[in-house]
Amino acid sequence: MSRTLNPPANTSDKPPNRRRAAVERIATAQVASMGSTLADTIGENARQRLVWLGLLAMPLLFPVALPGMGTAVGVLCMLVALGLCTGQSVPLPRWLARRELNARVQTLLAGMVSRAVNLIGPVSRPRMLSLSNKPARMLNGLMLLAAGLSMAVPVLIISFDNVLPALAIVLMSWGLRLRDGALLLAGYLATAIAVASVMLLWWGGSVVVTELLSVLWR
Repeated sequence: MSRTLNPPANTSDKPPNRRRAAVERIATAQVASMGSTLADTIGENARQRLVWLGLLAMPLLFPVALPGMGTAVGVLCMLVALGLCTGQSVPLPRWLARRELNARVQTLLAGMVSRAVNLIGPVSRPRMLSLSNKPARMLNGLMLLAAGLSMAVPVLIISFDNVLPALAIVLMSWGLRLRDGALLLAGYLATAIAVASVMLLWWGGSVVVTELLSVLWR
């Protein structure tokens, strides 16, 4: 009696691989559409801007980012956040819109695609949808605004990097784009820690400046 064997399972159809492929398609398409300036690249579409925000913030997780990139990403984050709060895209200021994405930046972003796929693809999926629904738009906008502000604001003493604000931006941008409430919750936590760290740096800097002034005026 013959026996029919079931074909081996196709590993590419497993949910983690499908999610990874979806993130890869999104990120690769964004990098492929890259223009010469930031305005040409990010466009006006909210979903497109969220992906670009997540990709542009990713190099700041590593010690290879360009000088001034933290400020640019922080301002972009605040504009995207305001767009979420108001329900319409906010135009970029001229100095940011004309910022060129040179070959080094494009190479960094291309490298971030594989990192985004490796970090986010296997773990992300649509869940806890109430956190990415329209009623939560104001909350998400305010949290993104806080994350962007914590990255863009100058501090009175030198901070070691922008890792915490960048992590918050990456988590919330991809969480909104992929409708993953777990990523959004992690982004909320990272934002709270980032804001607290900036406040601590400001407090520490003000203490240092006060002490220096008191010594100089003795």
